[in-house]
Amino acid sequence: MSQPNPYTTLQVAVTATQAEIKAAYRRLVKQYHPDYHPSDRSSHERMAAINAAYEILGDEQCRRAYDAQHRIHQTNAKPNIQRSQAADRELEEWLALTYNPVSRTIKAVLRSLPRQIDALAADPFDDDLMDQFLTYLQDCRRALTRARYTFQAQPNPAAVAKVAAHLYYCLNQLVDGLDELEQFSHSYDDRYLHTGQELFRIAHRLFAECRLVR
Repeated sequence: MSQPNPYTTLQVAVTATQAEIKAAYRRLVKQYHPDYHPSDRSSHERMAAINAAYEILGDEQCRRAYDAQHRIHQTNAKPNIQRSQAADRELEEWLALTYNPVSRTIKAVLRSLPRQIDALAADPFDDDLMDQFLTYLQDCRRALTRARYTFQAQPNPAAVAKVAAHLYYCLNQLVDGLDELEQFSHSYDDRYLHTGQELFRIAHRLFAECRLVR
């Protein structure tokens, strides 16, 4: 019985760079991981095939050995290797300088809101509690402003364009959510409070979509 083609399994071309292979693997892990599909028994088999394919193609030496064994010839091999190395460096730099710090900020803001809402719920009309809530909103706004600058300072690699888009929309939802919560502090209209919390829930879903498998 013939072994599955790892390029087909990871849905990449034989000329794909190592960065593109890594990005494809991360995408497929999120798509087929059994934790995301507990009722789908075939997800375990898919993940086994995906992991096996990545063991071959994710390591450059193993990939070269596989290509040689199966007589896979890549056109302009040297430029492709150089392009792959440059793409890998670009991706690692983006992860270190953009994705990681922005993700940390988003995670901190998302985790902090329920505690702040609970504290304010004790007495929304208490001036001290409301002042503390407003200080919290201002701190979050400053943190998200820094995160936006960080996100815009570095170009997004093509291999993670979808991840970067989700990160961008997540930041926007959080900022909009802060605006709604601040409106509540002025009017005490519960609609602003509920809308702000809903925008945070949307941001949470977007953030889940842009998490990378490291």
